[in-house]
Amino acid sequence: MDTRTRKAIVLLSGGLDSLLAARLILDQGIHVEGVNFFTGFCVEGHTHALRRTRARHPVRNNALHSAEQLGIRLHIIDVIDDYRDVVLNPRHGYGAHLNPCLDCKAFMVSRARSWMEAHDFDFIVTGEVLGQRPMSQRRDTLPVVARESGALDRLLRPLSARLLPPTLPEREGWVDRTRLLALSGRNRKPQIALARAYGFEYAQPAGGCCFLTDENYTHRLRDLWASRGERRYDFDDIMLLKVGRHLRPHPSFKLIVGREEGENRFLEGYRHRFVHLWATEHEGPLVLVQGAPDAAGLDLACAITARFGQGRLASRVEVAVGEPGGRPVHRRHVAPLAASALAPDWYL
Repeated sequence: MDTRTRKAIVLLSGGLDSLLAARLILDQGIHVEGVNFFTGFCVEGHTHALRRTRARHPVRNNALHSAEQLGIRLHIIDVIDDYRDVVLNPRHGYGAHLNPCLDCKAFMVSRARSWMEAHDFDFIVTGEVLGQRPMSQRRDTLPVVARESGALDRLLRPLSARLLPPTLPEREGWVDRTRLLALSGRNRKPQIALARAYGFEYAQPAGGCCFLTDENYTHRLRDLWASRGERRYDFDDIMLLKVGRHLRPHPSFKLIVGREEGENRFLEGYRHRFVHLWATEHEGPLVLVQGAPDAAGLDLACAITARFGQGRLASRVEVAVGEPGGRPVHRRHVAPLAASALAPDWYL
């Protein structure tokens, strides 16, 4: 009789559901480790780490925090390059915005399956709940994830397991099915009550952990593709889309305007790549210029830079224009753009 301790790998997002799913399996004496795939589009740990308006919130990696509370090892794996094809060419299409949720889940579970096989683990655990997500967690799409990932019946969803066909870990007796749950739908009250009973801290459920589900972000991404005439992106692109005000006052260029000190410091790291603007005698934003404005366009960009700084009421403001790569800086004196002149359709 095989009495060895079974091992499970859990997709640990840092949210409430995967935290609870892992704990339910740990409670059955299974050895559990976590895996977290970094796509570049994750919400947690990015913008709130820059903005002082979120200073009351702890700046941390929520997946690491979940692993700490569970007392398990976490493997963080960079999949940015391989994930690009999921974003650009989803077999099952997009959700409400540019979220390829069904393809994304199959991709993640497929990567977990490869990890499981390479490290001699027995099965995969996710925090999926039947009926919680409209695209990837329906009764008809859950089997698609299992099939297309290659995980098949080694994929266990503890929060809804008793509403689903028994998996291999349940049939073989590695996991007691009667101690798993039968949750369904979008109501999180049962999960919140269970987390309270366990004494867990967790990221508040907020309807999405990926920027590709965010309307404003995906509008900016579509604009990026349109400005280039092709659907492509790199890591810097997707990071910059998360930060600052984005304005396109002319088809030939876009501005990224820092909103406060943390964002300005972040944008400074891109001065080597873009023309950048700042007021020399007034507090204000650092502004990156993406594209190729002509002389009139650059004057407009300087006037917008002045508008968002403390010199907005001055008659003239000196704005420095820094060239990419640290080349010489020149200065322009401009009248700050009036608030009424900021066209609403400039904002991305």
